[in-house]
Amino acid sequence: MKFAKLKILSQNLTESLWNSGGKRTIIAIGVLLVLPVFGMLTAFGVASDTKLDSLQRRDVSQVLTLPIVTDDEVDNERFYNTEFIQRGDTVATLLQRLNVNDAAAFNFLRSEPSAKAIFQLRPGRSIRAVTDSDGELYSLRYLYSSESLLEVTRQNDGASEAPRFIAQQRALNPMPQTVQRTGTIKSSLYGATDDAGIPDAIANQLARIFSTDIDFHIDLRRGDRFSVVYEMLYQDGEYLRPGRVLSAEFMNNNKKFEAFLFTDAEGNEGYYSAEGQNRAKSFLRSPLAFSRISSGFGGRMHPIFRNWRAHTGVDFAAPRGTPVWATADGVIEYAGVKGGYGNVVEIRHSGSVTTLYGHLSAFAAGMRKGTRISQGQTVAYVGATGFATGPHLHYEFKIAGAHQDPMRVALPKADPLAAKYRAAFLSQSAAQVQQLALIRDANFGKFE
Repeated sequence: MKFAKLKILSQNLTESLWNSGGKRTIIAIGVLLVLPVFGMLTAFGVASDTKLDSLQRRDVSQVLTLPIVTDDEVDNERFYNTEFIQRGDTVATLLQRLNVNDAAAFNFLRSEPSAKAIFQLRPGRSIRAVTDSDGELYSLRYLYSSESLLEVTRQNDGASEAPRFIAQQRALNPMPQTVQRTGTIKSSLYGATDDAGIPDAIANQLARIFSTDIDFHIDLRRGDRFSVVYEMLYQDGEYLRPGRVLSAEFMNNNKKFEAFLFTDAEGNEGYYSAEGQNRAKSFLRSPLAFSRISSGFGGRMHPIFRNWRAHTGVDFAAPRGTPVWATADGVIEYAGVKGGYGNVVEIRHSGSVTTLYGHLSAFAAGMRKGTRISQGQTVAYVGATGFATGPHLHYEFKIAGAHQDPMRVALPKADPLAAKYRAAFLSQSAAQVQQLALIRDANFGKFE
């Protein structure tokens, strides 16, 4: 009955609208009734007889007061220009691109010893100049290395006085940016870090951090995974160099190893497990980041003299120039040439332990008798001096003068985290554990 009444009302309404409003009204109502059936409603309107010509137009003008610019103000205007050094650039071409037109400034740069860094042009680095409208130099800033900045400034610009400049080199105060990466081992750690976009300097740190538990020469397995959070350092938005590893996780043969950087109130830094156990040992197992053992400890046929003799150390095959690390804190006992060893560094450590590094191509800066060395510090570079058939490192480990196999000798743990810092460390590491878990569970190779 209700349906019949609704039908009659609908028919009456349609006839009324047809007679009074025409077809367009009925069609519009039809659209409004149909659209809700499909889950949406659109409102629109049509103005059929709008006439734009009937609108009134009028011009509006207003006088604007412009600032008066004097000649003095134009002369004092400063212009900032930044250029990136390209291959083949010279100081003259750079100054030209920087709109520097100042013979006195160029002569100063060419003759002043403290400004000589300007001639150490490194492609990709930036250089900024501040000039006036005529190209006279106010200041010059050149980030010539990842550690130092050259600043040249004009000290006077009086018309009656000869221009004078001063050059200063100052240390940088870089700003760190945190980067997160994860990777999978296919053949080597270097290959995996390259695939993940991780700098070699960070890969070296990973090798040092986990070398006390993982022998990267023989222990790596295809499918091993790692996650790492590290710093990249910038100065005024320009990239400088990689910073420190902040936290890392390595899954080796289904066994998980973790490392978290912690800095105590005295400024001492160290890597610890999530429970606060020191990740370091008193000695690194290997003095090189990546290499292979070409000759082990014990008796062997000498490759040059062709006779059987004792081999008192371990030989690591590596390219010439590979950095050689001190395996523990100590003091250099000898740095120089020693017979068949060629170039040698000997380090005295605590507990009557000494280590020797032979066949070196060169020594790191400052390596001389009495120099105090830290674990992991570069002391020299792989070479083939002395009795050597090719580039490699000969490494010896002695306790009270007796030779030991560096790959098998028991390495004691380093000092544990002080109890007074344990609470602060556990609070910090809890957040880092969660961060590493997010990276590990990500289903892509790069996350930043």
